[in-house]
Amino acid sequence: MIWSLIIGAISGWAAGKIMRGHGFGLWVNIIVGVIGAYIGGLALSLFGFSHYGTIGQIITSIIGASILLWFVRLFNGNRVKT
Repeated sequence: MIWSLIIGAISGWAAGKIMRGHGFGLWVNIIVGVIGAYIGGLALSLFGFSHYGTIGQIITSIIGASILLWFVRLFNGNRVKT
């Protein structure tokens, strides 16, 4: 349980850096990372991939958290203009 929270915090922070340029705070990073782990596992299994070990869990969580943040940004009115 605690290990899932640590991986969630790491992956939520990394996805925040990738998608927005900064993290969201510890609790939101954990929530985004844990939900991202589920989404990432589901998305990768649809393509026939699986993850092994801690590094695989972190990478899967980052992919899922990035998908989650992209989806939230898609329906959020606060879009960043380039």
